[in-house]
Amino acid sequence: MNTATSSLAAVSSGSRAAQLGFVALLGLFIVGFLGFSHLEVVHNAGHDYRHSMAFPCH
Repeated sequence: MNTATSSLAAVSSGSRAAQLGFVALLGLFIVGFLGFSHLEVVHNAGHDYRHSMAFPCH
């Protein structure tokens, strides 16, 4: 394995970790803010989106 290949693999795994971290934070934001929002318009928008994607929510 040459150095170009090994450094490319290191960048890919670091990039993957950053992407997974971002997706996890985005998911927590969506569930935490939209799902449990006391603002009715925000909650209803999330609720309607779940129904449009055929995701059961109640």
